Amino acid sequence: MRKILFATLALAPIVIALHYLADLSQTVEFVIAAAALVPLAWLIGEATEHAAEHTGPGIGGFLNATFGNAPELIIALIAVNEGLTEVVRGSLTGSVVSNLLLVLGAALVAGGRGTLDRFSSFLSIGLLVVATSLFLIPAIPGWDGDPDRGSLPRIAVPVAIALLIVYVGVTWYSLRRHSRIHVASDEEITGWSLPAALVALALTTLVTA
Repeated sequence: MRKILFATLALAPIVIALHYLADLSQTVEFVIAAAALVPLAWLIGEATEHAAEHTGPGIGGFLNATFGNAPELIIALIAVNEGLTEVVRGSLTGSVVSNLLLVLGAALVAGGRGTLDRFSSFLSIGLLVVATSLFLIPAIPGWDGDPDRGSLPRIAVPVAIALLIVYVGVTWYSLRRHSRIHVASDEEITGWSLPAALVALALTTLVTA
């Protein structure tokens, strides 16, 4: 299976070449691009797993979330620049719902029995409550009248800044905490080196975007 996934990584450059060199219909191009995302997503998970051997599961999960969401962030920035706000809203909604329901549910079902980090769990729940509360600040005025009126962005900008500050602060604290908890030994490290895993993550994210 791993050999098949490695082989299908060739779909990514093929999609890029076909986009510029061949006159394919948008449907065919979309199907090929969607198929190319499967091995790329697998490679992100593979590289994250190898990076986690050096950094621990906490930082490994952070790397997975960061590089996994980078393509979505890039696409959102491009869509905002093109004025496709509905695309961004739909993308964010789908991402939140899939992570809260699909990803979490699949992890709980397939993960089996194990040790749960209660502190990290409560921290995540607290962040979810804070984020939801902040989202309500620009959302509630949009329920009455035109949701695209010019006054709403002025409300949303401070909320976005607050969310970024919270994210940076919590991420910095979590990374320091997990780095103190996990100290990798030579016996635990059996896969790629940390630089190789990070390079693979960065390149895969770039190609995915």
